[in-house]
Amino acid sequence: MPGYEIMGKEELDAINRWFGSANGVLFAHGFVDRRNGNFKVRELEKALAARFNVRYAQVVSSGTAALYVALVAMGVKPGDEVITSSFTFVATVEAIIMAGAKPVLTEVDKSLCMDPVDLERLITGRTKVIIPVHMAGAPADMDVIHAISRKHGIKVLEDAAQISGGTYKGKHLGTIGDAGIFSFDFAKNITTGEGGAILTNDEDIYKAARSLHDHGHDYNTSVPRGKDTRKFGGFNFRMTEIQAVIGLEQLKKLDTIIKLQRENKKLIKEMLMKENVSYRTLNDQNGEIADTIIFYATDEKKALQAAQKVYDSGCTTKNLPDAIDWHFAGTWDHMLSEYSPCKDKWPRTAKLLRSAIAIPVNANMTRQDIERYAFVIKASLSL
Repeated sequence: MPGYEIMGKEELDAINRWFGSANGVLFAHGFVDRRNGNFKVRELEKALAARFNVRYAQVVSSGTAALYVALVAMGVKPGDEVITSSFTFVATVEAIIMAGAKPVLTEVDKSLCMDPVDLERLITGRTKVIIPVHMAGAPADMDVIHAISRKHGIKVLEDAAQISGGTYKGKHLGTIGDAGIFSFDFAKNITTGEGGAILTNDEDIYKAARSLHDHGHDYNTSVPRGKDTRKFGGFNFRMTEIQAVIGLEQLKKLDTIIKLQRENKKLIKEMLMKENVSYRTLNDQNGEIADTIIFYATDEKKALQAAQKVYDSGCTTKNLPDAIDWHFAGTWDHMLSEYSPCKDKWPRTAKLLRSAIAIPVNANMTRQDIERYAFVIKASLSL
């Protein structure tokens, strides 16, 4: 599941090489006489753009910051509406609110991603951006979502925080919409500890994001940084050089991480072939990063019993049900009460989530781990 699983000698050696060469300059800008040409943040941005075949990548301090910066760069202002799904990490909605917009949330379908039918129902004249969230390592139905966005002339920002390296019908997730974001926190597919990135092919979005994440700097090469021009204000959402050093090493491992996860998930599912398992729907089975197995019990009570069986065996679940309160808007009155009460607002989503069990799939699983998880899933289904 996370990049930290295979973090080790490569990252440490890279840090030591960089530290010696750059004299410990952690800042992404300036200190030219001291840093000996080391600009690792800029290097990571170029590497991300090349890896995901996109024109621009802007790294920032977190996936949450990436969402906020991207929304503002895409022109979201107070009074606008932004549509996303009711099953997502709380950060997606936090970013919408921080941008001054009204969050409008859809039900999910059995893929546990945005329900396109509900999406179109919720579009109004104030809808500025649609944020499909590729939840738990599997893509949303981007063909339909993109068709709806084009029909109504609305921009799309992909929340690919949980699926770096995933694809949809051969296209890199995070590059299908007008912009996309990744998260590199410690539990993500690749990690820099904290960190995130904005990907886009739109030069205007890129330039706005570049300024917004760095106090409004225009990056005007005709003047020194201390005399840089600016068109609007920004904030400090910068990544440090040491994070970028780690990110460059982690990016080299991304394909291996996904390959191992896919192999391990396939083995678990093969061990369950004779069982009547109701899995989540996958909009593109070849495009998921396979870091999660999600299956459904018949009802909430059975799901809780099944999850307890998993815990009792010494295994773990992944957000469903253990962290559902941080991932389902139906529990977010602390943020959403000023818009409308959350209770019972997304009944189809609540029913799906509360009958779902999510099991993590790790890159470093041993054969014994795989057999144990398959056995536990099988046992939980017999309740």
